[in-house]
Amino acid sequence: MIYNPKNYDSLLGLQGLSDNLLKNHFKLYEGYITNVNKIQETISAAIKENKLSSPEISELRRRFGWEWNGMKLHEYYFENMSKSPSLIMETKSAKMKIEANFATLENWEKDFRASGAMRGIGWVVLYHNPEDGSLFNTWVNEHDMGHLAGLKPLLVLDVFEHAYTLDYGIKKADYLEVFMKSIDWNMVEKRI
Repeated sequence: MIYNPKNYDSLLGLQGLSDNLLKNHFKLYEGYITNVNKIQETISAAIKENKLSSPEISELRRRFGWEWNGMKLHEYYFENMSKSPSLIMETKSAKMKIEANFATLENWEKDFRASGAMRGIGWVVLYHNPEDGSLFNTWVNEHDMGHLAGLKPLLVLDVFEHAYTLDYGIKKADYLEVFMKSIDWNMVEKRI
């Protein structure tokens, strides 16, 4: 299957993130899609030629998780932000689940922000365990390390430097503030 980039131009003009930063971020996302397609094409050719045991193909298989998750995490991230964010009070199920797991929305937000403020590059993901309804704020290192198997991402925050340094330099807290004000809780609700 060939993957095509989704268009996130609707985010241009988002308060707190410059169009230049967003356009650069969209290009980075498109690069992951290009690489997913190239890897799949190369592995498909190797299957047809019965050359699956080469070191090159082994390395591409290892690389695939990085590229795939880079593509998908960016889609989750862009899709859970909006120029017209919805409030969590409008999304009853998300609010109830967060309060059931963190006692209050404020506790959840403190924990989510603290995860995002950690040193290093990666992602912060609010995961939902469909088996028991539990929620977890989790740090995902890089794209392919730290995911919780079987859980669904509900809210994804990109904390790689490319997501904020063009506009905020090393002031990650200012970026986190913008992100928190841009959450489309209706999208989070759809993911539950």
